[in-house]
Amino acid sequence: MRWFIVILVCSCSFAKGQTYRYLVRFTDKAGSPYSVSNPSAFLSQRAIERRGKQGIQVTENDFPPNTNYLDSLKSKGVLVIYPTRWLNGALIQGTEAQKDSILQLSFVNAVEFNTPLKQVRKATRESKFSIEETSSLNYGDASAQINLLGVDSMHNAGFYGENMLVAVMDNGFLNANTIDCLDTLFSKNHVLEIYDFVDKDSSVFSDGGHGTNVLSCMAGYVPGSLIAPAFRADYVLFRTEDDFSESKAEEVYWLIAAERADSLGVDVINTSLGYSTFDNTADNYSTSDMDGNTTIITRAADLAASKGMVVVNSAGNSGGTSWNIITAPADGDSVLAVGATTRTGEIVGFSSRGPATDGAFKPDVMAVGRQTALCFTNNTTGTSQGTSFSSPLTAAMVTGFWQSRPYLTAFEVLESIRKSGDQYFTPDNDYGYGMANFVRAYHTAESNFPIRSLQALDSIKSVGLLPSSKGKLKFSFANNLVGKELRISIINLQLKQTIHQNSFVLTSENHDEEIASNEILPGVILRIENVTEAKTEAIFRF
Repeated sequence: MRWFIVILVCSCSFAKGQTYRYLVRFTDKAGSPYSVSNPSAFLSQRAIERRGKQGIQVTENDFPPNTNYLDSLKSKGVLVIYPTRWLNGALIQGTEAQKDSILQLSFVNAVEFNTPLKQVRKATRESKFSIEETSSLNYGDASAQINLLGVDSMHNAGFYGENMLVAVMDNGFLNANTIDCLDTLFSKNHVLEIYDFVDKDSSVFSDGGHGTNVLSCMAGYVPGSLIAPAFRADYVLFRTEDDFSESKAEEVYWLIAAERADSLGVDVINTSLGYSTFDNTADNYSTSDMDGNTTIITRAADLAASKGMVVVNSAGNSGGTSWNIITAPADGDSVLAVGATTRTGEIVGFSSRGPATDGAFKPDVMAVGRQTALCFTNNTTGTSQGTSFSSPLTAAMVTGFWQSRPYLTAFEVLESIRKSGDQYFTPDNDYGYGMANFVRAYHTAESNFPIRSLQALDSIKSVGLLPSSKGKLKFSFANNLVGKELRISIINLQLKQTIHQNSFVLTSENHDEEIASNEILPGVILRIENVTEAKTEAIFRF
């Protein structure tokens, strides 16, 4: 299986000259009509609640780019394909002369890489995805990939992904809406949105079967044959990968799709893609570029994580080749990169190794990626291989795990999954932290981010609830927290909503927090964070 790459792509030619795709970056968001006080103008309520639960502030980075700047680009005769909030700019299509003219505009900071890919799409190129179909399997055959991840225990505990929202970015989802394996997903309306960011339409079910295979690893449900980890989660399906070409424009498609996922309130993103080499070899990355900061898709993935989503990505299938290491965006320090093992837990030769060139252990964790049970576009089940399939298995387990511990932040989920690895204390650049596992992650969260009954701790000497018409919590903090910024959140686990949140600088050891009297109900969570030191001081249950 080849690994796929991205950012500016030459797409077509017109009478006035060859046109290319460029990512234009703006200098600012001056004069924006948007405000952090009205995030519903550009984020869904679910997205706002996801951030609020994790104490993530809405900032100017979340604003759409300046519409006047976009109009000015259009006045130059270029096609604005997609604006980008996070990188503050737009993916455009135009001639080289138009690009040079745009660079003279006062609000344009730069054109990413400053060079288009001077090459037309190769429509006859062999697909970069290869699938190895083998004999039919039964549930017993599929049980290894489930058991190694502890998903059997997750299901026995009643966690199937309900009320979690997952984005799958891939090359298309051919026949996904018609095959028996995914019938439950569609018949029960668990697919909430689809979009093709390559062709700018909704034809995701007529392109590329790789995404269908990936989705079946997460949500397939054929009792007696295959039951995937998160078959009751909700999904959005985005095509970002052009199956028959390799260009950096695909990285931008991923960026725009991730921004859309953020605005919808997605919890987990799975991507079984990776980028290192391109059709135009002049644009190839080097292994030194796998540093967590260089490629567009890695920067986008880390930004997605900073917005409160867990980003899971295949490590790549370059093991044993001259490249050997992970491919972008698996190099991101906030990306959970997943390598591949056999059904008995041994690393597979093709699984990309680490480290990232910044020295970070990669991959992060492992899951079954050889003889992985999944479904095919021709309505059959079988097995295939690749980190393309160990990644969605892990992402689906992460989804169920977060459902079981909804008070955790995305970074606490990431930490818990890494610490669930069976070699967390002796990591290496083959297995990373080892085989991820729901049960170990659950107990790790219990130890590292415990839910306590109201009690005295080193940093919190007492918490008292005073009865009144409005309600008041009285805190007595340790002296070492005076002068620190703290954040108090009250989370309704049943609703998965933050119903009260306040940030403040502690000026004395005693603090009174006024709350609505109906906010303190049995089972709600009180979370106290030390914002200054970026750590959770305590999590209490009323």
